[in-house]
Amino acid sequence: MVTEPVLFSIMRQGQVLVASVHTALDDSQLLRLQRDLVERIGTERARGIIIDVAAMDILDSFGTKTLRDIAEIARLRGAQSVIVGIQPEVALAMVTLGMGTGTVATALDLEEGLAFLADSIAESPSRW
Repeated sequence: MVTEPVLFSIMRQGQVLVASVHTALDDSQLLRLQRDLVERIGTERARGIIIDVAAMDILDSFGTKTLRDIAEIARLRGAQSVIVGIQPEVALAMVTLGMGTGTVATALDLEEGLAFLADSIAESPSRW
């Protein structure tokens, strides 16, 4: 029996979902991440999501757009988003190519992302 490698994982930490990308993802895998994460926002009643892209050594325009879309969908479902772990060379390439995360918050690492969301969640009114 052949098992598929784990491309990403989604874990819950309190009111926050942490989606860790373990390798570069193709377009269909990015869409699967989007679908799985958006579904879990509702089932887990998450108030925040962190997308950790530290393992990604490339982020093309489709990947960047998909991350922005995930954050916007999450916002519409009542969750704040932050992208963490963008590698220096990836950030440089994104700026050079005119791509960005738009209004989506970014942080250096998971620790800073959790601190950002803790502050954001504390400031926003409860949805329940």
